[in-house]
Amino acid sequence: MKNVLVLCTGNSCRSIMAEALINQLAQGRYHAVSAGSKPEGYVHPKSIETLKRHGVQAGEARSKSWDEFQGMNFDLVITVCDAAAESCPVFLGKHKKLHWSTPDPAAVTGNEEEINTAFDEAFNLLKAKIESELL
Repeated sequence: MKNVLVLCTGNSCRSIMAEALINQLAQGRYHAVSAGSKPEGYVHPKSIETLKRHGVQAGEARSKSWDEFQGMNFDLVITVCDAAAESCPVFLGKHKKLHWSTPDPAAVTGNEEEINTAFDEAFNLLKAKIESELL
């Protein structure tokens, strides 16, 4: 099984959803964890709500720093926000680095429907990347 680290800035939305999607869709082939360069310290409730709405188990998601994973070896390091891609630390070991630029749904303002749409769009973009590049 290949180990995957999904990086973002806050580790509250996109990386959390990507972690859960990889662990469910690629179960048995990949095991994913996620982290952030500046973790928010909480998982955005809409991330969990979006995963549940699409039938994906969120597990025990929590926002954490990439410091927890320094020195660990990963087969893949995937950045899902442009800021993390630019400031991604060096993870030792032989790994492939992928960047899946995903707009931040937490930055969207508006009514409930507009916010849900932003989270669904991020979810669908990440799901499509996983299906085309990992499965």
